[in-house]
Amino acid sequence: QVLLLESGGGLVQPGGSLRLSCAASGFTLGDYAIGWFRQAPGKEREGVLCISTSGTRTYYADSAKGRFTISRDNAKNTVYLQMDSLKPEDTAVYYCATSGAHCHESYTEYPYWGQGTQVTVSS
Repeated sequence: QVLLLESGGGLVQPGGSLRLSCAASGFTLGDYAIGWFRQAPGKEREGVLCISTSGTRTYYADSAKGRFTISRDNAKNTVYLQMDSLKPEDTAVYYCATSGAHCHESYTEYPYWGQGTQVTVSS
């Protein structure tokens, strides 16, 4: 059974940082690409970035470039999303997801999702 569990969300001031974690169970993380998505109230879920099995990073949100990074620790079966210089417009529920060995920009390509973690950027 493929399970993903996000953690690390919370309330942070503009300009602050958060590191989200996506813990995987039921499968070998090293064999899977992991994508991070976010959904703000009233908006469609959007891709943020993805890390492939080889460690290649693909950014889907232009706003994340230069501020967000993704990494994976296969030994811990965990993928991380480091978010720096956070802005109020980054406020959303953040999800990690996997569709297998490849990254995809569209959330419709991902059958396996975590429950999400809320990130709120506000002063």
